Amino acid sequence: MNPAVLQRFIKLMAIATFVMFSFWMGWRYLAPGVPGDYEVREGDILLGQHKYDEALDRFAAALKKAPNHRGALMGSAIAYLQSGRHAKAEAEFTHLIDYLRAHPSKDDPTGRAVLAGAYANRGILYDRTGRYKKALADYIQALKIDEEAVSGPGIVDNIILYNVDPSTVRKRAIYLKEQLALPKDQRLLRVPKLDAEQRMYKP
Repeated sequence: MNPAVLQRFIKLMAIATFVMFSFWMGWRYLAPGVPGDYEVREGDILLGQHKYDEALDRFAAALKKAPNHRGALMGSAIAYLQSGRHAKAEAEFTHLIDYLRAHPSKDDPTGRAVLAGAYANRGILYDRTGRYKKALADYIQALKIDEEAVSGPGIVDNIILYNVDPSTVRKRAIYLKEQLALPKDQRLLRVPKLDAEQRMYKP
């Protein structure tokens, strides 16, 4: 084969690959997504900044576009929980759990992860409000549904957060089970410093 022809062919293929990749990236950026997803991403950013009321506004906007949007329901519940509005948080987590239970999908790993996260987060709510048996039941449900989804932060997050031994749903469930098995006067169910390290789960 003529080396000049081969060189020209390689250059043309490289250009074609670059053009197709650029087109694909542009399409992903400009193509309309699932209704409500953009607002949920905005809400998630605000959640990370602890701007809970502003986050709730964005999640509400998402729910106007897509009622029962899983990410918006989860985000709203977390915002309520983190801002101390426990009754609203519990209602939102319970609604999300009921909705996902009523609309199961065998080929929906994200749905299973969200359901496990909702149980885990509602367990944290029960934990914080002293309803330890309910917390344990929800933690167990979360682990049964998708343990990987509620396994705690990954190694990169641990390095960034300087957390070498993060709290996880499994660890907390084991601890609660052990403590609840003890006589009431011997139980230690709250350690505020450690309890504050429990992270929310938002698949």
